[in-house]
Amino acid sequence: MLVAAAVCPCPPLLVPAVAAGAAAELDAARAACADAIGVLAAARPHRLIVGGPAQERARGPPPPGATGSFQGFGVDVAVQLGSGEAREGDLPVSLAVAAWLLERGQWAGPVEGLGVGEPLAPERCFEVGSELAVQAERVALLVMGDASACRTLKAPGYLDERAEPFDAEVARALGAADLPALKALDAELAYELKAAGRAPWQVLAGAAEGADLSGTLLYDEAPYGVGYLVAAWS
Repeated sequence: MLVAAAVCPCPPLLVPAVAAGAAAELDAARAACADAIGVLAAARPHRLIVGGPAQERARGPPPPGATGSFQGFGVDVAVQLGSGEAREGDLPVSLAVAAWLLERGQWAGPVEGLGVGEPLAPERCFEVGSELAVQAERVALLVMGDASACRTLKAPGYLDERAEPFDAEVARALGAADLPALKALDAELAYELKAAGRAPWQVLAGAAEGADLSGTLLYDEAPYGVGYLVAAWS
């Protein structure tokens, strides 16, 4: 059963070495992510599952102890998802960021990963979430994903007037642990707005069905024109 969840954004810029001179601009986001992961630790789960958007070749569960790096972003920073023997796994970026956050938070419990395809249909997201929630007596989820990338003229997806209200509704739903609202997110609109978190959020909605969790929104900003949201459910 799902006992806690944390929702975090997954830009590589969360890793200070990647952000370099601009690292301080996301200090508040890093602090919020740390607080959210603290909620997971306080729930004492038997299993932590980390889910985040992934390209086709990285979808599904990575091998236990899979490794990743940020060399593609110009820095020699390596991470490992979970403990034990390190295995070459080429984690998707979202899970590599999650691994960095967990290492920063000195997470000591067992961790599993799941790369979620951005086009995954909502109904399948709900099914996946339901399957995850019954994998242990006490399950926690760390859900990685960005909101829209169309909030300003300089955003990766340019300015789209639909982006701000879309992000506002997602922020409200995550802060309220509003499962019907998360399930009702428009997959096509999310794709058009480059909101890669849509599928992972809907996996969370499926996992939380019947868990009666309450939510808290910890961070809601759009630096660089991309919506970054942090929430904790317990």
